[in-house]
Amino acid sequence: MAHFIDRRLNSKGKSTVNRQRFLRRYKQQIKRAVSDAVGQRSVTDLESGEEISIPARDIKEPVFHTGSGGQRTVVHPGNDQFTAGDKIDRPPPQGGQGQGEGEASDSGEGEDEFVFSISKDEYLDLLFDDLALPNLKRNQFDKVIQYETYRAGYQTDGVPSNLDIVRSLKGSVARRIALTGSSKKLLREKEAELALLKADKHENTLAILALEKEIEALKQKIARVPFIDTFDLRFKNYDKRPIPTSKAVMFCLMDVSGSMDQATKDMAKRFYILLYLFLTRTYENVDVVYIRHHTQAKEVDEQEFFYSQETGGTIVSSALKLMDEIVKERYMESDWNIYAAQASDGDNWADDSPMCKNILMKDLLPVTRYFAYIEITERQHQSLWREYQNVENQCENFVCKHIQSVSDIYPVFRELFRKSAQDTTQGGLS
Repeated sequence: MAHFIDRRLNSKGKSTVNRQRFLRRYKQQIKRAVSDAVGQRSVTDLESGEEISIPARDIKEPVFHTGSGGQRTVVHPGNDQFTAGDKIDRPPPQGGQGQGEGEASDSGEGEDEFVFSISKDEYLDLLFDDLALPNLKRNQFDKVIQYETYRAGYQTDGVPSNLDIVRSLKGSVARRIALTGSSKKLLREKEAELALLKADKHENTLAILALEKEIEALKQKIARVPFIDTFDLRFKNYDKRPIPTSKAVMFCLMDVSGSMDQATKDMAKRFYILLYLFLTRTYENVDVVYIRHHTQAKEVDEQEFFYSQETGGTIVSSALKLMDEIVKERYMESDWNIYAAQASDGDNWADDSPMCKNILMKDLLPVTRYFAYIEITERQHQSLWREYQNVENQCENFVCKHIQSVSDIYPVFRELFRKSAQDTTQGGLS
């Protein structure tokens, strides 16, 4: 049996393997913490890392104790105060009762929560885990690039978990053969010569002593060649290669009318920033079309979409009409997977809401893979929501969701873009 002892100096990321193992083990607790953190962040810092707290009780591990063993006779005391089913009052607390929010026990002892930081990449990986664009189909094999990890030979450096033992041992054997082959051949010749001299009846004492000394020197030379050396180690190498998928475009339609106060606009921006990070991190070169609307709709760039102060009345159909024009002009259904996400407070002219339904049913939904409508309001739903619910009941590729507070944004986002088995088989990113 061979024992490998890694005596190399630890690099800066020496705990990477243990860190990844920890993240996998407590993934559910960390994802809950990440979900809670989204609602507490500002619009501008959703792409940074995060400090995660896990209650100490969640990371405790079971411990096996050695029993006393053998046969034992135990006499248990009787009970003259309680019967089965009685409820026992909680004992009074011992010591002082603090005013903080920690988890101090009645006995005066307790454990702090386990707090650690995760990087930006780890944060975003957890944020968008198991999400994909719904109904993505492979129309044209360009633009959008999906990557898969594959084995790409071996390398001479890497983390211990990627060490290929068999390949390393083969390298060790080859090196030892190369370094000791000539010495072993000479050793065999000297040993054969020594055997002949010992079998000879003549006096060959001096020659025998010289040969034995030479043979011993050869054996020591062979023994100095180490069994395993740093040059022998081979680590599995992994690389990414692109897989052609589909061209996709996401239309972002945001209501910026006067009825949308600043808090409502901030929630809409949070949703669209999550959507933008998801698209840019999960897919490559997905087209994003930004449309702002009040009484008139306008295609804008990313900067103007998130930071422009322009406002006005409300005619929702203007955004849908503009989207329809852009689709017909630049995005052919046969070549593109078309998606849309619309955010509004639901305020609209009563006679415009049926027009929105007609545009969706006749023009947009037949060419759209998925259309998500987000209504951000604490008021009672109005005519636009009712019309959109009728559309949802008739079309599988249309979904409308309600957001009341910041804490609803991330759960609704995950619900809208959660990966299904169908998305995985049809080309959704895994």
